[in-house]
Amino acid sequence: MANRTDPLAKNIRGTNPQNLVEKIVRTKIYNHTFWKEQCFGLTAETLVDKAMELDHVGGTFGGNRKPTPFLCLILKMLQIQPEKEIVVEFIKNDDYKYVRILGAFYLRLTGSDVDVYRYLEPLYNDYRKVRQKLSDGRFSLTHVDEVIEELLTKDYSCDIAMPRLKKRWTLEQNGLLEPRKSVLEDDFEEEEEKEENEGMADGSEDEKDHHRRSPERERDRDRDRDRRRDSHRHRDRDYDRDYDMDRDYDRDYERERGRGRDRDRERDRDRDHYRDRDRERERGRDRERERARRRSRSRSRDRKRHESDEREEPKKKKEKKEKMKEDGTDHPDPEIAEANRLRASLGLKPLK
Repeated sequence: MANRTDPLAKNIRGTNPQNLVEKIVRTKIYNHTFWKEQCFGLTAETLVDKAMELDHVGGTFGGNRKPTPFLCLILKMLQIQPEKEIVVEFIKNDDYKYVRILGAFYLRLTGSDVDVYRYLEPLYNDYRKVRQKLSDGRFSLTHVDEVIEELLTKDYSCDIAMPRLKKRWTLEQNGLLEPRKSVLEDDFEEEEEKEENEGMADGSEDEKDHHRRSPERERDRDRDRDRRRDSHRHRDRDYDRDYDMDRDYDRDYERERGRGRDRDRERDRDRDHYRDRDRERERGRDRERERARRRSRSRSRDRKRHESDEREEPKKKKEKKEKMKEDGTDHPDPEIAEANRLRASLGLKPLK
């Protein structure tokens, strides 16, 4: 019951929200002590207190791939599905940077493409340091804007596969997003205006009016502004191109790794085949040896029986001769021999 999704929660991307986390990682979270003790019975209101206690971000770590508290709270948010206003307040929280990253990560998993760009791109201006737990259990130092860059450009973050995100320039062409505006653009314009004002203060009033009303000056300023906007747009396209290159590289890597696994399975299958064939041959040799051993024992028994018969044959002949001498059936006179045989059959003594 503690691991079930809220019955009032809506499907996200056509599936149960908790299915956005891979089953293996989800099972490890369910079996972790932090999930059983700290995440049990959390609501959207009490989740804030647990999020404020976070001191690092990360996915799974160690030899048995234990999940971090950050990952457990992400799954808890997917389970209870807080309202969008609460998630936006998480992102706009300036006091707790880990609460901000938690809300941004959840919005990246569940939000629409327009909301992701609208709420996560302003976080590029947050340069605060955060601790990140690596897969070997050690900590490394990163920044909030680097985490946001990873969420917007990478396929995996904290051992969770990120949903596919449309390219920004595609949304701009469809009119769903305005062109990206850099925060530094206003500073550049103010600096230019300041330099112009200083230059005009040094000159005459006519020069001031000329500079102020010069259409060439206005065109140069508009051209510079358009050039900066195009540079930001090209940089976004470079981000998208790098994103596609990384995705193609990961796809090629996964394909190559799958081929390697197929080769390993083929090698193991051949090894098992040869091993079974060798075992069958060994069993055949054992059967042949057993048959040869039985044949040799049978021949030795026949030889002994034959030898014993040869030894007993003279004895039987000798006994037969002696018996014939005693009953007189071997008398040279045929009539007497015939009479002795008749007397022997009647149990009488033989004639001399």
